Amino acid sequence: MTMHVIVATDGSRQSLAAAKQLKAFADPAKITEISVVAVVRPLASVAFADDLSEKQGSWATGSFREAAQSALDTIAAVYDGWGPKVNKRIRSGSAANEIIKAAEQYDAGLVVVAAGGRGIGGSVLVGSTAQRVQHYAPCPVLVVRPKPKPKR
Repeated sequence: MTMHVIVATDGSRQSLAAAKQLKAFADPAKITEISVVAVVRPLASVAFADDLSEKQGSWATGSFREAAQSALDTIAAVYDGWGPKVNKRIRSGSAANEIIKAAEQYDAGLVVVAAGGRGIGGSVLVGSTAQRVQHYAPCPVLVVRPKPKPKR
């Protein structure tokens, strides 16, 4: 059995950890294709923040699309030489809706998302996108939670 996997990124370090988690346990021989997906909100008041690229602060000077492309490149690089074909896709709209649509469109066997990648507060909105994807996706969803922060 082979499958197509959707790996979502919001430009956060947590999404990079989620991408690496897939590689840590999955058999690349059973994955035919990986689509790394970034979603840009066209009317967003907050930019697509790219915490992953070498160009820190690129989201402030470039476009949302450039920041999303940079995050896609970083996440896709995790799978260099691993085996499956990797596609990079930028979508526009609501993150959860677009991730779910991508899973349907590409007949995905698995979606990988980070819980708590972006949000207003560490505990208030942790995993709101991941939660919606988990609830409505047409396939299993791997939700990778961030490591707990050390207590002071």
